[in-house]
Amino acid sequence: MRQKMAENNQNDALENLLHENRQFPPSPEFAANAVAQASLYEEAAADRLGFWAKQARELLSWSKDFETTLDWSEAPFAKWFVGGEINAAYNALDRHVEAGNGDRVAIYWEGEPGDTRQISYAQLTEEVKKAANAFEALGVAKGDRVAIYLPMIPEAVISMLACARIGAIHSVVFGGFSADALRNRIDDAEAKLVVTADGTYRRGAPSALKPAVDAALSAPGHTVQHVVVVKRNGEPVDWTEGRDLWWSESVETASAEHQAVPHDSEHPLFILYTSGTTGKPKGILHTTGGYLTQTAYSHKNVFDLHPESDVYWCAADIGWVTGHSYIAYSPLVNGASMVMYEGTPDTPHQGRWWEIVQKYKVTILYAAPTAIRTFMKWGREIPDKYDLSSLKLLGSVGEPINPEAWIWYREVIGGGKTPIVDTWWQTETGGMMISPLPGVTATKPGSAQVPLPGIEVDVVDDLGVPVQNGQGGYLVVKSAWPSMLRGIWGDPERYKDTYWSRFDGMYFAGDGAKKDEDGDIWLLGRVDDVMNVSGHRLSTTEIESALVSHESVAEAAVVGAADETTGQAVVAFVILRGSAVDDADIEQTLRNHVGKEIGPIAKPKRILVVPELPKTRSGKIMRRLLKDIAEGREAGDATTLADVGIMQVISDSLKK
Repeated sequence: MRQKMAENNQNDALENLLHENRQFPPSPEFAANAVAQASLYEEAAADRLGFWAKQARELLSWSKDFETTLDWSEAPFAKWFVGGEINAAYNALDRHVEAGNGDRVAIYWEGEPGDTRQISYAQLTEEVKKAANAFEALGVAKGDRVAIYLPMIPEAVISMLACARIGAIHSVVFGGFSADALRNRIDDAEAKLVVTADGTYRRGAPSALKPAVDAALSAPGHTVQHVVVVKRNGEPVDWTEGRDLWWSESVETASAEHQAVPHDSEHPLFILYTSGTTGKPKGILHTTGGYLTQTAYSHKNVFDLHPESDVYWCAADIGWVTGHSYIAYSPLVNGASMVMYEGTPDTPHQGRWWEIVQKYKVTILYAAPTAIRTFMKWGREIPDKYDLSSLKLLGSVGEPINPEAWIWYREVIGGGKTPIVDTWWQTETGGMMISPLPGVTATKPGSAQVPLPGIEVDVVDDLGVPVQNGQGGYLVVKSAWPSMLRGIWGDPERYKDTYWSRFDGMYFAGDGAKKDEDGDIWLLGRVDDVMNVSGHRLSTTEIESALVSHESVAEAAVVGAADETTGQAVVAFVILRGSAVDDADIEQTLRNHVGKEIGPIAKPKRILVVPELPKTRSGKIMRRLLKDIAEGREAGDATTLADVGIMQVISDSLKK
C-alpha cells in the first residue's frame, strides 16, 4: 500500500515521495537451499579487504597468488589483488574442461529466425583458442585494442574471450550505433582490428552491419589493419582486399591449440564507451582480477546460482556493460549454462521470450524494467500461454523499476513465488553494487534495498552528509570496490573530475536516491532528470511510478519543462491501455491520481497521451526528446532510437 507524500523537509536534497509497505520474505524452502546466507554481511563488515581476498581466491584460479588485496595509495586510482597473475579466458573456459565439465552446455543460442546452436564448454574453449590464434596471426598482441561490432551471436563472446586470452583489450560497440559513433570509438582506442558481421536480423528482416564498418573506415587516418567478418545473414557486402577477411577463412581454419598466458591482475581487460556530457564518449576502462572477482561473486550470490542445474538468461545486448559482466564473463567463470537470444521480444510474435523460457527451462531471468513494462502493456494473456514454472528467480537491471511493474513481474512471470532481485550498478562500477540477497532479504517492490556485502554505499545531501532515513539525496560509494573502473581511457583528469570531484573522497556518478524508513535504498534515476518545481526537487521516477500504478496507464515518461511561475512544471507523456484511450476525462483522472498517491505538488501540469515513447534499442527512454516537445522545440538528434520515425508519430498524435 502506498501512502501520501510525507511533510516536505527543506533539508532534503531530493523529496521523498512514494512510500511502499509491501514486503516479500523468501520462502523457507528457498532460504534453506540459498547460496548466499546472512553471514556474508557480518563477514564483510568484520574485515572488508579480507572478505574480498577470500572471494578472489575461492571464485578464481590464479596463475600467481596476489600479495596485497588493495593499493589505494594513489586514490582515486585503485589497484586490486596486487602482484597476482590471472587469465580471464582460462577462468571462463579451460579450467571447467580440466575439471571434467567440458560436456556441460555453456551457451544455448537462439537466432531470431529460429536457428539454434548449442555450444559446450569444450567446444567454446576450442573456438576461443582458434580465434586467439587467428587474431595473433593478424598481428594483434598483448595491449592492442580490438573493436567488436557484432550482433547477439556466439562469435561476440568468442571474440571477447579470445582478446582476453592473449591480453588484447576489447572495445565492444553496440550494433545499433552509427558509422560515426563506431569511428569515434575506433579512433579513441586506436583499434588495430575490427570484428563484425555481414549483418543480423531485426524484427524478421535482414539488417546490415558491414556497411557501417566500411563507412567508418572510409576516411583516412584510422589505425585499423584488418576487418574480420562473420557470415550471419548472407547480405551482400563490399570487400577491401588485403584488409577484410571472412571469419570462416581465418578463425575457423586456425589451430585449436593455444596456451593461455597469465596477465597481471591490473592488466586492462576492456574499454566500454558511455555517453559523455561534452559529446565525446567516455572510454570506461576495466582491468582483470578485481572485475572478475566482483562480477563472479555477485552473479553467484545475487542469482542464487547452482551451475549444475540452473539455466540462466540475461536478456541484455553484448554491447552494453550488462552483456559484458553478466553474459560474457561471470556466467562462464561460474560454470553456468546460459541462453543468448539474437532478436527482439516481439519477433515473430509477442510471446517469443516466454517461448524461449519454456523451451530451455530457464530458471533465472535478468531483464530491464522497460521490457517488463512493455510486456505489461501487451497483456498477461500472452505469458499465460506458456509454461514458466521452471523460473525460480527474476532480476531487474538498467533503471529503477516501478513497484507495479515489480509486482506484475513477480505475479505473472514468476507465478507469485519467485524472489525478485532489483540490482543497481553502472558501466563504471563494473558489477552489481546494491541488490537484495534472494535467500536472505525480505524484498520490497521497487527497491534495490541494501549494498552487497563488501560494498560501502550511502545517500548524502548537498554537503556530502548522510541523509536520515526517510530522506532523499545523492547516491555515493564511500570506498574502493574490486570491479570499479580504473579510469577513462587516455584521460585521467576527466576521470577525477567526472566521478570524484563532487564529494570529497566519494564516488558519485549522477544518480539520486532515497532511504526509506527502514534505511533501504530506492533509486530515483539520474540527477539530471530531477525537476525543481516551486523549490521542491522531485524525481521523474517516482511520478512515473505513480502514473503507471493507475490501471489505465501502460507506460509513462515524465520531464520537467520550463515554467514562468514554478521554474519547472511536470509534464507527463503516457501510453494508455484499452478503452482509456476514449476517456475524455482521463487527463484529469490521472492528475488527481498522482495528487492522491504523492501529493498536490507532484500533479503534472500537462498530461500528453501518445501512442509510443522514444526509446533506444537498449530500451532506454530518451527523455531529452520529450523535453524538446514539452518546451515547444523541434526534437533534437534521434538517430540512436530504435524507431527513428517515432518522434514524427508522437508529434502528429499531439496535433489531433
